[in-house]
Amino acid sequence: MAGVEGGTSVGARKRYRNFPGRGGEVTPVPTAGKAETRDDLTLPESRQVVPEDVFTTTTANTNANDEGYGTGDSSDEGDGDTQEEGQESSSRSRRKSRKRRLDDSGGGLSVLDIVRMVVGAALLSCLCSFFVTGEGFWWGYRPWFANVKMVKAWFKGPLHLTPGELSLYNGTTPDLPILLALNGSIYDVSASPHTYGPGGSYHFFAGRDAARAFVTGCFEEDLTADLRGVEEMFVPVEDPEYDAEMGVTGAEVKNRKANERRIARRKVKEALEGWHVLFRGAKAKPYFWVGHLVREEGWEEAEPRRELCEGARKQKPKRRKEKKGEQGKTPA
Repeated sequence: MAGVEGGTSVGARKRYRNFPGRGGEVTPVPTAGKAETRDDLTLPESRQVVPEDVFTTTTANTNANDEGYGTGDSSDEGDGDTQEEGQESSSRSRRKSRKRRLDDSGGGLSVLDIVRMVVGAALLSCLCSFFVTGEGFWWGYRPWFANVKMVKAWFKGPLHLTPGELSLYNGTTPDLPILLALNGSIYDVSASPHTYGPGGSYHFFAGRDAARAFVTGCFEEDLTADLRGVEEMFVPVEDPEYDAEMGVTGAEVKNRKANERRIARRKVKEALEGWHVLFRGAKAKPYFWVGHLVREEGWEEAEPRRELCEGARKQKPKRRKEKKGEQGKTPA
C-alpha cells in the first residue's frame, strides 16, 4: 500500500516519532482493516490501537515540548537559553567593573584624565606667560633646569675655592666664568659680563667676597668679607643729654642697647639675604649658586678690625623722642 510500510501507518509513524526513553525509535501502531492514504490520516477510534505505554510517553513528550524541555528540537532551545544567560551575566560583570572603576577614580575622573588636565593647564599658563611678559614661559621666574650652565654645574657638583683661587674668576680670562662670593657662597654671574666683567660698573665684586660692601654700600673701603661691627650702622645714635633729661637709668640704657644690637644684627642678615636671593636667580636674573669659599680658621682675626665707613655712619638712625615709660622697650 502507498500509505503503509511494514504494517504501520504513515500518520502514526509521523505522530509518534522521537519518544523519550525509546531511543528515537518509532513504535508501530497496528491497524485493523484497510490502511488510510495520506489524504486522510485520521482513523476512527474503533480502528486505532494505541498501547498504554506509548500513550503515556506521548503525553509526557508533548507536555515537555510545550514547556521547552523536550529532546530533539527542544535541546536547541535550551542551548539558546544558556547562551542568553551567559551574555546577560557577562553584561552584568562589565557593568559592575565599569562602576567599580568609576568609584575608584573619584566620580568619573580617572588618573589619566587628571594628568591630562594638569598638563593642559601648564601648557596654557606657559603660552599666556610668553604672550603677556614676552620674556619666557615662567612668568618672570627662571627655574634652574631652564639654564643649561646651571644644569652642567649641578652635574659637576659644588665648587670649593680658596680666596686665591676665586680671584682667577674675575672675568679677565675668557675661558673661565665670572664668579663672585657673598659671605662664603660662590655665585656665577657670567650672564652679565657688561656688569661684572672688565670695564663693568660692578667689576670690583668679581673674583672676591665683598660681603661688607654689599651691606654698607661703601664699595671702595669695604671690599672685604669681614662683617665685624657692621651692625653698628643700624644702631641708633646715642644721645646722653636726652637720656639724662628723660631720667633714663643705667640699667635701662644697657637693656636698650642689647635690644637694639639684636635688631641690628637681624637687619644685617636681612640685607645679605636680599643679595643672596638676587644671585640665586630668584629675581629674573640668570645667576646661580656654584659652591663654597674655603677659608682658614680664624681668618677674621688676622685682619684689622674695621670702623664704619662714612657712608654707613650717615645711615645710622636717629633716636626718636620717647616718653620715660617707653625707655628700654624694643623699637618697633
